[in-house]
Amino acid sequence: MAGALVLFSGGQDSATCLAWALDRFDTVETLGFDYGQRHRIELECREALRAGLRTMNPDWAAKLGEDHTISLAALGEVSQTSLTRDIEIEMEEGGLPNSFVPGRNIIFLTFAAALACRRGLKHIVGGMCETDFSGYPDCRDDTIKALQVALNLGMDRRFVLETPLMWIDKAQTWRLAQTLGGEELVDLIVEDSHTCYLGNRDQRHDWGYGCGVCPACDLRAKGYHAYRAEAV
Repeated sequence: MAGALVLFSGGQDSATCLAWALDRFDTVETLGFDYGQRHRIELECREALRAGLRTMNPDWAAKLGEDHTISLAALGEVSQTSLTRDIEIEMEEGGLPNSFVPGRNIIFLTFAAALACRRGLKHIVGGMCETDFSGYPDCRDDTIKALQVALNLGMDRRFVLETPLMWIDKAQTWRLAQTLGGEELVDLIVEDSHTCYLGNRDQRHDWGYGCGVCPACDLRAKGYHAYRAEAV
């Protein structure tokens, strides 16, 4: 169980996590989820990212294994959120944005563990982050640690839930990508990853495609500009 399974949505964070895993483990597989998200176009970006990573590094090409997609339509059906319904993104009473999909990461990691068990993979890598996490409670380090314990007890395994972005902000995430793959990886993420909550790929910005105004675009843009400013 020395290999890794990366939760790979097709976004900036998961693309960076995939490069991070390829830099560390001998075998790496990827997993995406289709849960009826409004920005489902992110799933269509995954193969271009995988192809780009294979091209830029022969060692990564040798390590990159199968890609999997799991349908979780039921999650979208029970979620009344701005990520699964055509409603405006806004803050709700209690301080959580209505883009929060209750239980999403818990469900993702549980299915990932089930697949990792079948595939013989020990490490499960996710882009959860407590620094730039929009207040989502299932992105917190405590949640991930508790879930690791539950999964290992419930499946009688010793999975390790890896969260390389947990304590860094978006600027540092861009910098991590550069450290891992240089400007070639940064350019790949800019051009081929997708983060915009509205699924907009009509507008091209210096940091990538997106509407430019949703919380995901705003966070990505601010991080990119801070990262570039630090490099000057």
